[in-house]
Amino acid sequence: MSTEPPVILITGAARRVGAEIARSLHAAGTRLLLHYRNSAAEAEALATELNAARPGSAACASANLCEVAQIPRLVELAIEQFGRLDALVNNASSFYATPIGGIDEAAWHDLVGSNLKGPLFLSQAAAPYLKKTQGVIVNIGDIHAERPLKNYLLYCTAKAGLLGLTRALAVELAPHVRVNAVAPGPIEWPEGSAASDFDLAARNIIIAHTLLQREGSPADIARTVRFLIFEAPYVTGQVINVDGGRSTYL
Repeated sequence: MSTEPPVILITGAARRVGAEIARSLHAAGTRLLLHYRNSAAEAEALATELNAARPGSAACASANLCEVAQIPRLVELAIEQFGRLDALVNNASSFYATPIGGIDEAAWHDLVGSNLKGPLFLSQAAAPYLKKTQGVIVNIGDIHAERPLKNYLLYCTAKAGLLGLTRALAVELAPHVRVNAVAPGPIEWPEGSAASDFDLAARNIIIAHTLLQREGSPADIARTVRFLIFEAPYVTGQVINVDGGRSTYL
């Protein structure tokens, strides 16, 4: 990275883990393009917070990552706003149950679109600019990509594809761009329709099968992303499980 402040595009940056990643990378001196799909108010509030700390260091952009035609514009906005692109964090994700027998094409379009197709086409759009800066891609996966979660067939399949994409992109973009993934375990409990599958009893079972006997925090993921971008120049094509040891004991 040059002496000029790095520019990072983060998808799904408005809330939860994405917002924590944004705050952590911003604290490292970066400039950020914060992508959101529906969370406009949260994204704008986060940008305001970051710009109050360092004026002109954050901007927002909306796109539906399931629609390929909307994706290149995100990269164009980063270049227009900041003049360069040093890293891409593919964090945006849909998550809900799709048990076998009830899967339809709409769920396929959404879950595969947000978790696999979007990261692929966004990485492709960003690649020419990342090559110029010897940049980095970090994909946010899931430990259930390799150890599937019952009733979440499509989500697990899409995340498995994302891990494959991580390794394939590392090959395709070497030696100019490093590509890695972070696979969270029990970090932040689901919202929306998936929340009922993770009631207190279910959460206690998950924690019992986590070697550190506790859930993690979004900061654990953010620190790992920051490490991969700034402190791991000889690491590419790898997946780091940040799960308190859960994937070892499933």
